[in-house]
Amino acid sequence: MKRSLVFLLSGIIISSVVPAQKVFSVDYSSQADVKVFVVKYESQADLKVYKVKYESQAGENDGKWFFTGYSSQAKKKIFFCGLRKPG
Repeated sequence: MKRSLVFLLSGIIISSVVPAQKVFSVDYSSQADVKVFVVKYESQADLKVYKVKYESQAGENDGKWFFTGYSSQAKKKIFFCGLRKPG
């Protein structure tokens, strides 16, 4: 079963955020390039992304995100605000 993640980005989305397909989830908001909020309904989101299992599945600016094991491997570091991190 495919799991889709729906994110609502807090703050202003800058052009450098959108191409980031390899991301790393940090523990503190001060470490993040982008702050993310998981919403319950797709209609609440400004940006929708899908969490892929393999790095090779992450495309270029197509909404498929691969979560790296290390921050140095990621193009963007993200912080999940409010709700718990998605599984």
